[in-house]
Amino acid sequence: MARTQGSHSDITGPRVRTAALRLFAQHGYAAVSMRQIAREVGVQAGALYNYTPDKQSLLFGLMKQHMDELLAARADLSATGDAVTDLEAFTRMHIRFHRARPEEVFIAYMELRNLTAENFDAIETLRRTYEDQLEAILRAGVASGDFAVGDPKIATMAVIAMLTGVNTWFREGGRLSLDEVGQIYWDMVRKTVGR
Repeated sequence: MARTQGSHSDITGPRVRTAALRLFAQHGYAAVSMRQIAREVGVQAGALYNYTPDKQSLLFGLMKQHMDELLAARADLSATGDAVTDLEAFTRMHIRFHRARPEEVFIAYMELRNLTAENFDAIETLRRTYEDQLEAILRAGVASGDFAVGDPKIATMAVIAMLTGVNTWFREGGRLSLDEVGQIYWDMVRKTVGR
């Protein structure tokens, strides 16, 4: 089938991904058809296959892009060698990064079950890389005597869950700014792992 008039791959490809992201976040991956995505973008359903092999590839691509961007944001933080300073930077970066991407975060956590085994393994590898970076900070803090964490792996999972949870309740224009929330969460994280 032909593309809708005025459709260009450098414009339509990103529009396909944006539409899929919005629809997957709103209705869930399983409930969204390629036909719905095409309608949202304004192309014929068959034309979608010029931009993606299938719906699974769209889901995987969205999740991988999210993890790649998260790891890049994390890489932009310079390690100071001081576990407390590094943990604060991690805390604030995680909250800001995820707050700016609510749909991506929702999909990253809620749609893992819809990935093929191979795609799941690839995303889990990226997630473990990110988690390992936080765990390394916690282990360094235990070694320096700044943190008292019995099990750094479990503490890592608890901290990430707590920080990501901001997305479920925070609203712009609410009682607190995102910076104020970041300060409160940093205080809680520090008390959770501190001596």
